[in-house]
Amino acid sequence: MELNIKNETGRLRSVVLGQPKSMGGVPTLEESYDAKSYHTIELNIYPIEEDIIKEMNAFEAVLKKYDVQVFRPDIIDDYNQVFARDVAFVIDDKMIISNVIADRADEQEAYKTVFEEVAWRKIINLPETAHIEGGDVIVWNDFLFIGTCFSEDYRSYKTARTNEYAIEILKEYFPKKRIIDLELKKNDREPYKGILHLDCTFNPIGKDKCIIYKNGFVDESDYNLIIDIFGEENCFHVTDEEMFEMVPNVFSISPEVVVSDKAFTRMNDHLRNEWGITVEEIPYREISKMGGLLRCSTMPLVRE
Repeated sequence: MELNIKNETGRLRSVVLGQPKSMGGVPTLEESYDAKSYHTIELNIYPIEEDIIKEMNAFEAVLKKYDVQVFRPDIIDDYNQVFARDVAFVIDDKMIISNVIADRADEQEAYKTVFEEVAWRKIINLPETAHIEGGDVIVWNDFLFIGTCFSEDYRSYKTARTNEYAIEILKEYFPKKRIIDLELKKNDREPYKGILHLDCTFNPIGKDKCIIYKNGFVDESDYNLIIDIFGEENCFHVTDEEMFEMVPNVFSISPEVVVSDKAFTRMNDHLRNEWGITVEEIPYREISKMGGLLRCSTMPLVRE
């Protein structure tokens, strides 16, 4: 397979979609590793497998409607494999294997059939202490936006997934990219007070536009930098409640087509009526209860 990911919105040709089957039981509060899951476990509204299967089937149907080749990971019994984005990710023609948190380490075994499609010299394995997950990496032509946590308490946060060492290594592999690190607010238990991954607070769409949540960044200067790059008129600003519902985490099939949750009426109307983007609406409310949404569920391999 000739990997090719230059940005977040080029016409999608090949993608890995996560696996909803054999998820196991509801985790305990101690077993949760993101604030949204902690919240839904606490409220006793954690989703059931049957509903997650329906939502992911709807997503797969939209991808196939646009002639996208869809891979799925092998099934691991009693294991949550919905969020493919963090197991590995592609920049240009290279696949970076993530060093995910220990709770998810077994997931990578299920992607062997996908990894075997890629030439070994195109695969980058990071040192063990370089932590990064695909949800924190946004490829945008000459830019690489990377969400991170510089806090001295980094190791104490389950929601801190990408560290400074990993960013330095990516700079070595992609010296021509302008790499912009963006420090995100972190909180393991209160989903209104922290951001799990960069794509939960910022996501480019179309050819020159983005969805952004201002209060997700530790430093307002990081937010202002993104506004400067995209232009104020090209930014859709998300409210606190919309961030909680995971509005930024939509997925682009092309610059003209976005897959979105049908519950995101304000944004979906804006994309259609103001920016002329086709919005493919599907139900994804149950999956959102686990701390991820549409972008999180995918690992794009080839875009035009």
